[in-house]
Amino acid sequence: MDLTFRVSARIAKPVAEVFEAVVNPAELSRYFTTGGAKGRLETGATVYWDFADFPGAFPVWVKEVIPQKKIVFEWEASEGQPEDGAPVTAVGYNTIVTMTFEPLDDGRTLVAIEERGWKQTPAGLKASYGNCQGWSQMQCAMKAWLEHGINLREGMYT
Repeated sequence: MDLTFRVSARIAKPVAEVFEAVVNPAELSRYFTTGGAKGRLETGATVYWDFADFPGAFPVWVKEVIPQKKIVFEWEASEGQPEDGAPVTAVGYNTIVTMTFEPLDDGRTLVAIEERGWKQTPAGLKASYGNCQGWSQMQCAMKAWLEHGINLREGMYT
């Protein structure tokens, strides 16, 4: 059994605006990808995301996009910095991220993010916890940006 987690948040904006804030690289770069995003999330696309805390753009392979409903992509699993301080190396497998967007009756949007596919090892478990934290932070940053124009990640990692 692969390790899986799911986080969710309610954003006080219509689903079209919330969805666009994820698929549009210019928008995503304003609150999440601190090193920038290149390429729009569209089915079959390969886009690149860069983060100040994990320097170097890396590929995101987009598997499915259903406008204003769902985004599914794969990216290479990272099991973090080895205990001995050696450089991070590829671990040879991908995880799958599924984002869903549900319009709520009060005009807000429920955004759920699930990531699965880590190996059941101590390193895989630790990495899944780190990504769970990262996706929770992404949702908080998206909420602050879309609802209040505040970039929570600005200066946080550099």
